Order: sequence, then structure tokens, then C-alpha cells
Amino acid sequence: MKHKLRQAEVEIAKGKLVPEACKQIGVVEQTFYRWRKEYGGLKLDQAKQFKHLERENARLKKLVADLSLDNAILKAERD
Repeated sequence: MKHKLRQAEVEIAKGKLVPEACKQIGVVEQTFYRWRKEYGGLKLDQAKQFKHLERENARLKKLVADLSLDNAILKAERD
């Protein structure tokens, strides 16, 4: 993903239009703009760390949701 974003940015710098660069890397324009918004200023190691933190955050959110559900069930059983 980061490599494709960089490749598209290089092509755009060479004078290609965004749609042409996107077609070359095999993504739609919306994906390119989303990637650029999220990862545009990041170095490769920063982008990897960011993705790792996103996965960890998703895991923790699921854990909190599961625990909240368990808590609600226990409260319902007590009442």
C-alpha cells in the first residue's frame, strides 16, 4: 500500500494525472486519496507502526465490547 502510494506520487510528479497514476497502480481514485490522507506524510516504518496500532485498537475495541456484553448479561441475571 505505501509502495503503491509512493509510486503514484512519483508518476504524478512526472506529469501524469491522478486517474492515470491510479490506473497504473491498480486502485481507484478514492483509495488513492484516502491513502494519501492517512499515510502521505509517513515514512515506511511509521506507516507499519500505524497499521499495527490500528489492528491493536480494533482488537481492544472488540474486547471491550465483549466485556460490556458480558457485564450487561450478568446485570440482567441479577435483576
